[in-house]
Amino acid sequence: MPLGGIALVNLATFAWATNMVLGRWLRDDIGPITLAAARFLIAACCFSILSRRLPPEEWRLGQDRWWLAGMALTGVVVFGPTLYLGLRYSTAVNATLLNGFGPLVTGLLASLMIREPMSRHQVVAALVGLAGVVILISEGSLDFLTAMRAGMGNLIVLAAVLVWSIYSVMGRRVMRGRSALSATALSAFMGLPFLLLAAVWDLRAFPVELSWQLLLIIGYIGLVPTVIGFLSWNAGIRRLGAGGAMVFYNTLPLYGALLGSLLLGEPIGVYHLVGGALIIGAALWAARR
Repeated sequence: MPLGGIALVNLATFAWATNMVLGRWLRDDIGPITLAAARFLIAACCFSILSRRLPPEEWRLGQDRWWLAGMALTGVVVFGPTLYLGLRYSTAVNATLLNGFGPLVTGLLASLMIREPMSRHQVVAALVGLAGVVILISEGSLDFLTAMRAGMGNLIVLAAVLVWSIYSVMGRRVMRGRSALSATALSAFMGLPFLLLAAVWDLRAFPVELSWQLLLIIGYIGLVPTVIGFLSWNAGIRRLGAGGAMVFYNTLPLYGALLGSLLLGEPIGVYHLVGGALIIGAALWAARR
């Protein structure tokens, strides 16, 4: 069992669980494009320091230049603003549940785009993990379905899930010939100028009032969910494959529930234990297979 890859993707989903909570919290304080641009500006500065020791060939745009451009477009330019925009109109609960479709979508796209087949075990694990997400979010009751309407926010979050799946597949293709640090850094450098230009327009629509609290949260989002999260995720994809890594993507709502209990005092119920067991058990079973 590739324990190193499993640890890396779980580190990424834990970091992104905090990003979902903070992104929802900041919905009235900063525009979605501005927040995405700020986090990747911080991340690009960190990547430029971390990648100084990379060999020269890692900096060259070879035959994978268009795949790197695709990573920049999907994971840097489109995904962040789309997710934060969805969180303005959808709840964090709905957003987490919709992210449970990620493993299935990624597995299908990987088989179509880079001919990386999704095994039967991964399909079953993705479905079982999705069931665990539903149990976790619904608190063991189907009443939540009446509250989750197909509104604009949910559709935007669903679009973000699709974009992230495409990014993961492209990252798998790129990292056949270069390191996770090189792929993550180059895609961030390529996408950042477009985000900064779009942020100029976004600041007019959503003016920002700077405060120390806002700056600290943006700094955290730039360092932990972006630098550590993206590097860990891409390194995990390199070890597990796109479909294998996305099986563990369903741990994101599990970590969200745990963080809610530890930081906000929200109670842990039986449904948390059942849903968490399904998510973790399905992911480990798929990785072992």
